[in-house]
This record gives sequence, structure tokens and C-alpha cells, in this order.
Amino acid sequence: MLTVASACATTSGVSPSSDARSPHLPRTRAERTGYLETSHYADVIAFLDSLRGRPELSFGTIGRTGEGRELPYVIASRPKVSTPSEARRLGRPIVYVQGNIHAGEVEGKEALLAVLRDLTASRARNALDSVVLIAVPIYNADGNERFGAQETNRGSQNGPQLVGVRANAQSLDLNRDYVKVEAPETRASLEMFNKWDPDVFVDLHTTDGSYHGYALTYAPTLNPAAPLAEYSRDSILPVLRQRMQSRHGFPTFDYGDFISDDTLSKGWVTFDSRPRFGTNYYGLRGKIAILSEAYSHDPFERRVKSTYAFVQEILSLAGERGKQWISPPPLPAASTVTAMPLTSAPSTVPIRSVMIPAPDSLPVVAEVMERTGDSTRTQAGVPKGRRRSGRFVTVRMPVYERFKPTLVVHSPAGYILPASDTAAVRVLGQHGLKVEKVDKPYTTSVQVFQIDSAVASSRPFQGHKEMRLVGKWRTEQAAVPRGSYLVRIDQPLARLAVYLLEPESDDGLVTWNFFDPELRAGGTYPVLKLLLPLGMVQ
Repeated sequence: MLTVASACATTSGVSPSSDARSPHLPRTRAERTGYLETSHYADVIAFLDSLRGRPELSFGTIGRTGEGRELPYVIASRPKVSTPSEARRLGRPIVYVQGNIHAGEVEGKEALLAVLRDLTASRARNALDSVVLIAVPIYNADGNERFGAQETNRGSQNGPQLVGVRANAQSLDLNRDYVKVEAPETRASLEMFNKWDPDVFVDLHTTDGSYHGYALTYAPTLNPAAPLAEYSRDSILPVLRQRMQSRHGFPTFDYGDFISDDTLSKGWVTFDSRPRFGTNYYGLRGKIAILSEAYSHDPFERRVKSTYAFVQEILSLAGERGKQWISPPPLPAASTVTAMPLTSAPSTVPIRSVMIPAPDSLPVVAEVMERTGDSTRTQAGVPKGRRRSGRFVTVRMPVYERFKPTLVVHSPAGYILPASDTAAVRVLGQHGLKVEKVDKPYTTSVQVFQIDSAVASSRPFQGHKEMRLVGKWRTEQAAVPRGSYLVRIDQPLARLAVYLLEPESDDGLVTWNFFDPELRAGGTYPVLKLLLPLGMVQ
């Protein structure tokens, strides 16, 4: 172990532009209150209204929440654009940055508003001359308005005193909804993805776990079926890490928590690879996705500033590497994911995976937590019986920050859904997948999945008892009735189609109970695999 006195002691870092303190420019509620408070929905709308008229900005709403609040977005670019076709004609990467998906995690909301103000307040060349920014600062607007004490709504977070809640008005965690698409906010988000097809998706969060030595942690898409997961992890995030430290004084690291706070050497572990999480989902769409997690145990002001710096550096790097990010370079030959044009059907797709460590152990900075010897809470947000010491150590340990496929399937020519499965067809369309109707009967060679076991989780999650199937495929001749639905694999979102429709996927439509009435041991999965294209479908 090596004591590191400076690991978390620095308070340096990029600040919102000094111009932001000018009486002629708007300030966020966080700035106005000395970072004692965070913005209400009305504050966000008022702040965005104050930016109207700036020549770089277009305004709109992605949709409405369950309680009817409009979800604002801002398009920022020089020259100004207001439609996807105008943005694409510029030949620049489109970067979609989202804040406040968990409304108690308020840094992204405040930082993104400041980014919009400061980029448009400056006449000097900046990221807006080389990227198109789509900013969605208050994605979970209903949750934002359920203000309560930070100790209640956000546990160990270090201020502000009042914050919103994690879930939306339906009590849904929006960062678990990207596959099942039950929330109006998710439907609105997918509509924006389908319309604008951003090259980069950034989701702004705040940690709620271990006491470490980093101002911000990050992750790429973690799903091994995402074609740019390794490129993001190995070629993008290390550059951002270096720039955050050298330019702003903010140490950063891979997102995660200590396996054991008492035995740090056991390792550091990231989160889940399944596409219910936004950045994992967006990676399955064939694009770059970045998770940002400000350090919840830092003061609120520092969390906002580290998030602000991270967004600025992502935009700057996107501007520098714009052509690569629009048409990413081929993956390394050793990649577990086939390197091919993203509009072609993949030959194989991983649909289940297991977490593994990085090839070598890595040094991770941790704060030394002291035991108080009693069960009282001595510091706000710190577990009872513990106390922060302000001392930091670096421990070399295994870092679990990637996933290895455990089940890989060959892509069929397409999938056939029964005419009765309209709920599944609807959600496939919401994901942006092309679904066609079979206009006349057809007999062809298909694969049928024989179910050996269908096991529903004993405990509900997000209102569902997640389903898992085990079985095997068999090939046979089958009649495809008129009115059935066809999902071809030769379409841009092919990987997503496979992940959603494979019966043994770890996070597909089976998982979320779309086919439950038809699933039983000894029966067959209602979705067929098409081995040869149905040429008669128009």
C-alpha cells in the first residue's frame, strides 16, 4: 500500500466560464445559491428560456412525462441546425448528452445547463464548430419534482439538502426501462434516437457506493455484443482520463465499487452488461456510449464541476475525431465481435455474458475509513460506526470492468412473429426496428425452439417477474401464415433485433414477459427463426 495524500485533496478543476458570473448571463439555481440547492423543473425551463435567441441554439421537446411535463431538448451547433438532415449535412458527429435520469443525481442537470450557456457565450472557436450537441438536461422531470431530504432520497450523497427521487411518476427506474419501454420518457428517448441517430450517447449520473479517490468514474457500453465496446474502452476513455487529470486536476477511473471495503485487495467491480441500462442499450445500436458518474461523497459544487469538465472533454474529443466517430475504424482482429460494416447483418451475436477482470491487476485509490467503535453516525451520509479519515491509499487489485460472452448465437435471415403478438411488434417498432407483414402464406425451412424449462423469478423487479428459458432449436418445414410479422436481420439495428428476440437472451422480450402466456416446459417459443429470406415480402 502507498499513502496518496493528493489523490482527493485537490479542489481544482474546470469551472463554468468566468463570464457566467456576469450579471448579463443567466446562472443556474445551483450557482445562485452557492451550490446549496439544485434546480426545480421551473428553474430549468426558465434557464433555457433565457438562452433563446442565441444563434447556435434550436429548442424542442422530446415528449411528455407521465404527469404531462414537457421534456426539453436543445440542439447546439455552429451553424445552427434544427433537423437531423441539416445536422448530417454538416458531416460532424452528433453527441446526445442526457442528465437527470435518476432525479436525485443532480450534477448532470446543472452541468449541462452551464455547458450550453458557456459554449454559446463564447465567440471563440469551440466544440460547437465541430460537433452537433443534443442536450436533454432534465430527463426524469417528474422524479425531479418529488423533492425531499437528501438523507432520504439519496442516502450517502453529500448535498444538496433537497433532491428528487430515483424513479419516475410510475415508480419505474428509467435506467432499467430501455428494453421493455414502459415509460413515456423511454418512448420519447427512443424516438429521438431513431430520428437523430446520434453517434455518441452520454448519460450523466452520480455514484452511491464506495469511498474512493476519484472525482468521477466512467464506463463504456459493457455489453459484448456492442461492436464499439472495446474501441470505446481502449481508445476513447483513456484519453478522457488523461485530459481530465492534466487539464482540470480531476482524477478519474473505471466506474465500480470495492468488492469488500474491509479487504480492498479483493477487487473493484463494475455494474451490469444487460441492455436495460441506457449506455449498454445504446452500444447495441452500433454507436459509442459513455456513462459518467460523479463522486457522490464529494461536495455538490465539485461534483458539478467534474461533470462539466467531463462533458466538455467528450465534446472536444468528438470534435477532434469526428470523422472516425461517424465511421468508426475496424475493430482489432483479436476482437470477440466480428468487424464489419454496421449496416450489415452480423454473423454471430453474444446474448449472455459473464464479468471478467482486466488482463492485469491495477492500482486503485481508496479512502481509509475508520471504525468509531459504536453504532452512531458521526458524519452525514457515512454508515454508522464509520468515519472518513481524509487519508488515501493505493492498492493493486483485480479490476472487473469487462464481460466475456457465455452464449453466442448465429444470426438467422430473420424472425417470424405470430400475428397475435402485437405488443412485441409494437415495442420492436419503438426500438426503430423494421417489422413487415407477411402478405400471403409461405412454407419454408425454419428453426423452432423447444422449451425444456420456463422459470420466472420469484421476486418482482420493476413490476415484472423476469422470465428465463432453457431449451434447444430444431429445424423443420413450417407454414408461415398470412398476417405474420417478419423482422429481417439485414437492417442497421440487427444486433438489437437478435438480442431482443432470442429466447435465451439475458435481457430480451422473453425476460420482460412479452410472451408469457405461450411459454411452458414442453412447448415451443412462438417466434421462429427464418433460415432463408422470404423473398415474397414486399
